[in-house]
Amino acid sequence: MDILDATILGVIQGLTEFLPVSSSGHLEIGKAVLGNDSLPKESLLFTVILHFATALSTVVIFRKDILEILKGLFSFKWNDETKFSLKIVISMIPAGFVGYYFNDQMEVLFGNNIVLVGFMLIVTALLLWLTDKAKNTQKPVSYSNSFVIGVAQAIAILPGISRSGATIATSVLLGNDKSKAARFSFLMVVPLIFGKIAKDILSGEISSENANFFIYGVGFLAAFVTGMFACTWMIKIVKKSKLKYFAIYCFIVGVISIIFTQLNG
Repeated sequence: MDILDATILGVIQGLTEFLPVSSSGHLEIGKAVLGNDSLPKESLLFTVILHFATALSTVVIFRKDILEILKGLFSFKWNDETKFSLKIVISMIPAGFVGYYFNDQMEVLFGNNIVLVGFMLIVTALLLWLTDKAKNTQKPVSYSNSFVIGVAQAIAILPGISRSGATIATSVLLGNDKSKAARFSFLMVVPLIFGKIAKDILSGEISSENANFFIYGVGFLAAFVTGMFACTWMIKIVKKSKLKYFAIYCFIVGVISIIFTQLNG
């Protein structure tokens, strides 16, 4: 892996972590179009570094919110911050359950199954289109909403379903305020990412042997900067109801993916 590869992978991670286009789906499509050997071979360590970069960019963007939440929690009172934190915990349950009990089954789906990716991108497009048409409200995310949004996050493990797109769409379609939906979507994934990173490190599967930390640092910086841009941009897009452009994009890519598979099947 050279500097250009690391930069490209970092930019892709930074953008697709927040924009509703499905990073896993685009990776599978890239493998099919370019061939598995044409893509740089990412080490688990590099993957962890990129995910840490986007998680950190979320922390920076929402630093004021996170500090307020922490202050509220350490006051040891039943306040708004404590309630919000509980909602985040509730939202993590479905994805945690699926990741723990069905991890091996889910990995089977990530094997150049481009037809599945294509159809899931079309599903993502439909969700984004419906979200764009929904009327904005001032309604905050409730406890029951948190669990349903968490289910959407768990389903988004499927390649082609955008995590940010699915969670924001579900929240908005439940009648929640669009800005609050985007904020909740980005904050709810931070504990999961840090938890997954901790699990990978403690499992002993990550090796730093022969790692080029300069190149990895370039990838980290690319993912971090791009992630901050994409996160800020996505909040504005949701607020201004501009998701239809991503819906059109996902639909077109989904259809092309299905056609490409049939022609080369």
